[in-house]
Formats: sequence, C-alpha cells, structure tokens
Amino acid sequence: MATANTAHRPSPAKIFDTLNAYQQTASLKAAIELDIFTAISDGAHDPQSIAKRVNASEKGVRVLCDFLVIHGFLEKEQGKYQLSQESAIFLSKHSPAYLGTIIGFLSADWHANHYSKLTEIVKHGGAPGGAGDNTKPNDEAWVPFARSMAPMMAPSANFMAELLDAKSGRVTKVLDIAAGHGMFGVIFATHNPNAHITALDWPAVLEVARENAEKHGVGGRYSVRPGSAFEADFGTEYDYVFLTNIFHHFDKPTCEKLMGRVHAALKPGGQAITLEFVPNEDRVSPPTPAAFSLIMLASTAAGDAYTFAEYHSMFLNSGFAKTTSHPVPGMPQTVLVSLKAG
Repeated sequence: MATANTAHRPSPAKIFDTLNAYQQTASLKAAIELDIFTAISDGAHDPQSIAKRVNASEKGVRVLCDFLVIHGFLEKEQGKYQLSQESAIFLSKHSPAYLGTIIGFLSADWHANHYSKLTEIVKHGGAPGGAGDNTKPNDEAWVPFARSMAPMMAPSANFMAELLDAKSGRVTKVLDIAAGHGMFGVIFATHNPNAHITALDWPAVLEVARENAEKHGVGGRYSVRPGSAFEADFGTEYDYVFLTNIFHHFDKPTCEKLMGRVHAALKPGGQAITLEFVPNEDRVSPPTPAAFSLIMLASTAAGDAYTFAEYHSMFLNSGFAKTTSHPVPGMPQTVLVSLKAG
C-alpha cells in the first residue's frame, strides 16, 4: 500500500513512455492498415476471429489489440475487444467520419524523418538546407496530403461555411489559396449554389481538388489557377479569400507579404478567412495548437504557430483594420475573419 511519502515520489515513467512513444504511432498505423477497427465493428471480438478477418496471426492481433486497449483505442472485457467511442466514430470504415486515410500524410516516412535531426534543427532555429520551402512545388508532400487529409478537414470546412452564411445563396466569388484537397471551397459551394470557387495551388495538387469538386457536384462552378501564392495572378473583386493552414509555414514578413496580396484581391467589404492552429499567449495551451510550433520548427525553415495577437498585428500591417477569432467546435483550430474596409 502506498504511503503519503511514496505516492508522490518522482518516477522515470514519463521519460520511459515518451522515449517509447513512437510505438503508439506504429501500432495505430498498423491497426488502420490491417483494418482492425472495422473488423471489430463487424462483430469480430476475440483474437482468433479478428486475426481471421484481417489475415494476420492470432498472437500478433492479441498483442496489438492489448496495446491499443492500454492506450484507449479499444476496450477489453473477458477476453473480447470493443471499440472505444472515438474509434467507432473515426476509425471504422462504416462511419461517415472515418479518418483512417490521414496516415497517408501524417505517418509518411519523410515527415517523421525530420525529427531524427531535431537537435540540429533546434540549434539552427528551423529545418536547414531548404527543407520545408513551400514557395516551390513539392508533389511528394502535398499530393499525399490532398489525397489523405480531406476527411479531417470536413468539420472545419462546414463550420466556415456556416460562419459565412453560405446557405444564404448570395452570388459569391471565392479564391481558395493553397487549396490542397479543395474541400474548403468545395463544401462552401455545396452550401451555396451561387458560389464560384477559384482554387490556387501547384498543378498536381489541383488535380485532386478538381476530382473532389466533381465528386461533390460543383465542378461546373470550380476553376483552378496553377502557381505560387506569392507570384500567381490572383485576379480581383473576390468576396472571400480562403487561407487554410498556410501561414504557419512562413515567417512574419512572408505572411504579411501574402496577406497584402490578398487584400488587393478582395473587393471593398470582402473578407480574408484564415484557418490556423492558434495557441494562447502563453504558447503552452491549448496543447494541440501550442505543440504545433514544434511541427513547424522541425519541418519548415521559418514557420511557427502564431498567437491571435501576432496574426492581428500581421494582418493590420497588411491593410486589414479588424480581425475576429472564431474557434472551431470540437477541433484544435481557429477561424480568423479579416475585413477589408469598404
């Protein structure tokens, strides 16, 4: 029995667990690749039946599933496994909110390899040698991103459409910068039958965005503009310009340069709509937006997760007098709405 003195004794357990945390990534990836979560949702609950369903060894399935129980992805009672609530919603292919495809980007070897050099990156203050230069095409990174990450963006995209009252049906001209999978513009267009979307990204990435536009029945109102967000001709008189998950790749002067170009592309009274990971001013909360700074440190030359005060200052310097903040319910991101004076 623990005494008052031993109950709070320092333990190396957190150190041990953190140095072995890569095992959690590998186990979840393996479970998704084997489709274990769908097998359990289909009624396979013991190691033997799961193993038969996913074509794996019974021992391997038992060890992997026990590990997933330890980390909260499965529940176990009397030798049988059940899905946790989160796994049922996000990891069974029978769920409309299935997110398993995101391993195609988040678990890519090139992405993880950044962290093998983290000591040198910390010394340098960013990924040296041109790594993470998102002013140039990088199809190896961004085509898999476009093909795998769309399901994870749906809640934020729907929130943006609701925030902007897309269902009002107003004739609306939208520029979607760094469109990727295109779902922010596509979902806005599905809400508003009078919206026309122009997507800007690299050519190979825009092929994915076009596919998604056609799939969702808005291809006739969806055009593409290949090129760099810092060099391509945007056009003018847009009601909205979407900037989703782009600013965190760059330093503040570069962000201001891009936002200045956005200001010029909007019509008077138009709005720039930014989606970002925005930590509190203490930079350590909430956990996911705050931790995003390390991702940017490891994978870009100068990127960061900026606070609202920093975004407000950058956008003010780019011509926007007012920016408001709108956290996305249930997600770790925030929508920032910046108004161009009429």
